[in-house]
Amino acid sequence: MNTKIKEKQHRLPREFYIGEVSVYLTMCIKDKVCLFSDTEVINIFTNILKNVAKKNKCIIPVYCFMPDHQHMIITGTHEDVDLLKIVTGYKQKTGFWMSRNRIGVRWQKDFYDHIIKKNEDLPTQVRYILDNPVRKGLVSHWQEYRFKGSIGCDLEDILSAIV
Repeated sequence: MNTKIKEKQHRLPREFYIGEVSVYLTMCIKDKVCLFSDTEVINIFTNILKNVAKKNKCIIPVYCFMPDHQHMIITGTHEDVDLLKIVTGYKQKTGFWMSRNRIGVRWQKDFYDHIIKKNEDLPTQVRYILDNPVRKGLVSHWQEYRFKGSIGCDLEDILSAIV
């Protein structure tokens, strides 16, 4: 008897990712390869992320490249924005680049996400991402870490909303 193994559905229904919502994402490199210790790679991925954001009516309040994974928050700026489609497109474009330029290095199959609810504090979520390099012992203060930023908004403006 040949039975298909059904993967556990761990995502919310697609409609939760549509519109003016924010999603916290963590995307990991397969086998924990330290791809993001190379400034050239980070610049290429950041440019791809900028193009994807501009083309798809979204902003990235924060992104942070850790050595073997990437964190970001993505926010739709229009009611018809599909954040899952945007993330999938970003992973495809960067995955294609890796297949051509870093043979054998790939994204893990999936990614972790968290829909940021209206009652959650976006600036606190942004600061949590920025503090990742500090928690990992890479720097003493998040401001010292080079591989972070925002797209389509000002990171300092977001952080100034923290009470």
